[in-house]
Amino acid sequence: MSQIVTRFAPSPTGFLHIGGARTALFNWLYARHTGGKMLLRIEDTDRQRSTKEAIDAIIEGLEWLGITWDEEPIYQFARAERHRAAVEEMLVRGNAYPCYATPAELDEMRELARKEGRPPRYDGRWRDRDPSERPTDRAPVIRLRAPQEGETVIEDMVQGTVTFPNKDLDDLVLLRSDGTPTYMLAVVVDDHDMGITHVIRGDDHLTNAARQTQIYRALGWDVPHMAHIPLIHGPDGAKLSKRHGALGVDAYRDMGYLPAALRNYLVRLGWSHGDQEVFSTEEMVSFFDLDKVGRSAARFDFQKLESLNGQYMRGSSEAELLAAVEALVPHLPDAENRLARMTAERRAQLAAAMPGLKERAKTLVELLDNADFIFVERPIPLDEKAAGLLSADGRAHLGRLLPLLEAAPEWTATATEAVVRQYAEAQGVKLGAVAQPLRAALTGKATSPPIFDVLVVLGRDESLGRLRDQAA
Repeated sequence: MSQIVTRFAPSPTGFLHIGGARTALFNWLYARHTGGKMLLRIEDTDRQRSTKEAIDAIIEGLEWLGITWDEEPIYQFARAERHRAAVEEMLVRGNAYPCYATPAELDEMRELARKEGRPPRYDGRWRDRDPSERPTDRAPVIRLRAPQEGETVIEDMVQGTVTFPNKDLDDLVLLRSDGTPTYMLAVVVDDHDMGITHVIRGDDHLTNAARQTQIYRALGWDVPHMAHIPLIHGPDGAKLSKRHGALGVDAYRDMGYLPAALRNYLVRLGWSHGDQEVFSTEEMVSFFDLDKVGRSAARFDFQKLESLNGQYMRGSSEAELLAAVEALVPHLPDAENRLARMTAERRAQLAAAMPGLKERAKTLVELLDNADFIFVERPIPLDEKAAGLLSADGRAHLGRLLPLLEAAPEWTATATEAVVRQYAEAQGVKLGAVAQPLRAALTGKATSPPIFDVLVVLGRDESLGRLRDQAA
């Protein structure tokens, strides 16, 4: 076979949603696995709903996920003349015809079908009419002269053999009365002209595949290989909705997920390689093939995604996580405030805290929230649990501990831990009875990275200042 060419063809009527992102990923992986190409086509024929903002959001989402495409993107609307030329070709071949049915007549057809319990179908009334009967007071639509007998068969690389009786597929409209091409026509012409060999998309397009196959045949063109992948459902088995996670890729970025983790999670929605759950990009490309894509709907599970993201965070270097946090901050609701606080000194402290922070967080947002103790100004606010830890006893411990820490010869995790342990032993109390008030006073919270790491991250002066603020 010549080089495999796949495509991702989103409609820019909104963000890049999670199902679209997985479709793009599968196309990208199959192209890379086979040494082929993946092309990007923006299906912007809906002029009312297609916006530059949506196009930018789709491209930005793909780039953030690390999904690249070959060649410049194709814009479908710009190819309308080519689409019309293909219909002229079908008219010459006798595989399309003008239809002058009025909107009122079409409404009657639909109403009759409804009364008779049939799906609405165009009844073919202009299919074989003599040209002399054509009215001159209105422009026609151009319809496909679809086969009426037999079956249209799709040999699908995921779904297997799928058969459609031709009597259930009517003469669909190719050109509207104003000369604009329909989606069905434009997709076929664009896929043919772009040299697409494999169409990989959601299985909600299966009926479209039958109709598009008829258009390919009417034009005398080879039909590309097709693979219709199962849709993504929520954990409850219902169609994916916003409450399940049917959000834009940008929302996952803003929630603090790493692109590599989201990519890994998406590839496992409908595809498997044995029991393996975690894949490097190289492994995904090496292992991915369409014969491992299942037919049943995949289920989206936020908990699994969070757990996987936590694994990726723990496996990332401190420098990688710092870069990811800095890339995220401008997209957060309080970005201006966070950016103002991200001074060179605070950034260095955040880098120093990263080993402890990444062990406790499942998302970058959670990591940033846990790092908030670095950025707060004295006297630091206490949350409810921290305030509870700073009882009279807790504050008394801090007061007695302060001069010992002030006298510490070094300000390292080892040295400060030795001071606190010796104090706890001398007082006859458990380490936690001292460490927890210490944590509350230093961070304003009851949980944090290891407390002796916190002391080092904040530095001697800031740490001692915070302890003085809370000591009895």
